Amino acid sequence: MGFADDAKDAIAATGQKIGRAAEDAKERVSDKLDEAKADAEVKKAEAEVKHAEAERDATKAKNDYKEGLR
Repeated sequence: MGFADDAKDAIAATGQKIGRAAEDAKERVSDKLDEAKADAEVKKAEAEVKHAEAERDATKAKNDYKEGLR
């Protein structure tokens, strides 16, 4: 039965290898998803900063205009 045991061991090893490969692929996809989410958060934060700067500049311009009218 040596041949049957060897075949059984080979099949088990192949199954484990496939399982590890699937887990690695899953982890890579998860990492890419996390990276994309982080990039989206950074872009959102940058947009919020630009919006706040624009509001600040508009308020300053309005205040400067009012000061000129006084």
